[in-house]
Amino acid sequence: MPNSFRFLGFLFMVLFLCAVFLQYNDPDAVTWYLAYGIGAFASLLFGLGRLKLRWAVLLSGFYIVFSIINWPEKFEGVVIGEGNIDAIEKGREALGLLISAGIMGIYALLIGKGKKD
Repeated sequence: MPNSFRFLGFLFMVLFLCAVFLQYNDPDAVTWYLAYGIGAFASLLFGLGRLKLRWAVLLSGFYIVFSIINWPEKFEGVVIGEGNIDAIEKGREALGLLISAGIMGIYALLIGKGKKD
């Protein structure tokens, strides 16, 4: 796999770790430490060329399911002050999980493409 793709893994590892840090005052911080910590670890493995295709696919599916479970009954956006704070928080969390799913999906595509070459 080209180094430019591996760089993505290290970049997203840092971004996932930032997401972990931002959860310090969340009432359910441990849940988010685990969710984003796993993403950081998978990104590190991707950057090192050690992430397996099946794990990238499995994690992408996990993040999608976790996002659906956390989706608010009524999505009111992500800006504080423009709706119900609980719905906004749940919407932010669900969107963060969808972004995580997309990143794992990209890893899976790149790993799969690399196996065909």
